[in-house]
Amino acid sequence: MDYKTIVVHLDNAPRSAVRLELALGCAQTFGAHLVGLFALSDPHTPSYALAEAGAAIEEAARRIRAQSAKKAEEAFRAAVKRAGRSEVEWRASSDDALEATRISARYADLVVVGQHDGSSKSDSGTAPGFAEDLVLSAGRPVLVVPYAGTFSSIGKRVLVAWNASRESARAVCDALPFLQKAEQVQVVAFNPSKGDAHGDVPGADIGLMLARHGVRVQAAQQHAEGLDIGSQILSRTADVDADMIVMGAYGHSRMRELVLGGATRTIFEAMTVPVLLSH
Repeated sequence: MDYKTIVVHLDNAPRSAVRLELALGCAQTFGAHLVGLFALSDPHTPSYALAEAGAAIEEAARRIRAQSAKKAEEAFRAAVKRAGRSEVEWRASSDDALEATRISARYADLVVVGQHDGSSKSDSGTAPGFAEDLVLSAGRPVLVVPYAGTFSSIGKRVLVAWNASRESARAVCDALPFLQKAEQVQVVAFNPSKGDAHGDVPGADIGLMLARHGVRVQAAQQHAEGLDIGSQILSRTADVDADMIVMGAYGHSRMRELVLGGATRTIFEAMTVPVLLSH
């Protein structure tokens, strides 16, 4: 089982180059067709401005978006040439980034996006909650690349955060192509308790299932009642020198506000390695 179509979302952020290189590496590893998708979030323009100069504002936005798309395409073509990849495709959408990426995701095995950098002085052109919204609505596994750090390769040492939930099971199955190629996979049940559908030994059943798929897996438990799960996942990632995390994403929309689960929120805010999330 391999990923055969990978979509990488590109915008105006300087880090687009980092996630493009990572996506190219994944395409090389799995022999996948890579789709570079340039899409920006619709700008928020005050109603009074639209009333006074709506047509001029929209025309300026279209011009800037077209210039940005051209620059992004040139960078994409150059990176593809350096990587020696031929199975690629370029798309530039005028639709809102979330909707455009959702649509492309439906015809892909994996989507690669970037973590929001709230401290950046440059405007990426993508809304702050883009990655979170996409994970919860795309119906496909999403690989989120941190806004800091370099990742020449990923998936050699993988940490799976396991809690026996539907979302967690979905993430493990979605990540199988990575897990089967990994040198080391550690499945960890954080703060497991009886009655959580874990079975007699938390982590053991999912470890056995993965082993039947040829995954080199170790199952473990971690108890730290005074520390939230998200922080435990990040700490364990550092302890085992993992280069990738696999986990389920928890959240829902309430009155147009995105409400994330505690661990999911922590990971989105403080991830240190790429994270594959499924919902």
